[in-house]
Amino acid sequence: MEKAKKIFKEVIPYIIVIVVAVLIRTFIASPVRVDGGSMNNTLKNGDILLLNKLDKSYDRFDIVVIDIGSTRIIKRIIGLPGENVAYKDNKLYINNQVVDTMDFEYTEDFSLEEIYGYVILPQDYYFVMGDNRDGSSDSRDTRIGLIKKSQIKGVAKFRFWPLNKIGSVK
Repeated sequence: MEKAKKIFKEVIPYIIVIVVAVLIRTFIASPVRVDGGSMNNTLKNGDILLLNKLDKSYDRFDIVVIDIGSTRIIKRIIGLPGENVAYKDNKLYINNQVVDTMDFEYTEDFSLEEIYGYVILPQDYYFVMGDNRDGSSDSRDTRIGLIKKSQIKGVAKFRFWPLNKIGSVK
């Protein structure tokens, strides 16, 4: 009996560490690997990011991880709920005002109304795009569509692989 107690006391700290690690990964933060080139040149295939699952207030240009069926994709938020979104002459227009796009790649002209028939994004829906505009399936593609807030799993603001690019991502 004494031997069992001793073993139990030795094992308990390891069990606690495992439980805490699982809880953190499930509810607070987890690593996520970039798969593909849709976020080039900001993120490269194989980069590993830290996904913040707690922050549910999403801003324009946040890089987010999204569940699309059984697939997870990484995109940048362009349009927020209640906004009108359009690109014309490679300029982003939000509510008919030009917004600095952080020098992303060329984008063909489009409007939210042309693609979906909406004048503004519905409540709790976001318009997302990859930074590699030519090589990205995103909200411009009706198969991906507008993204519901519930589909967003978190914001990726920190890259920890590769080591030579460790730090915040924008």
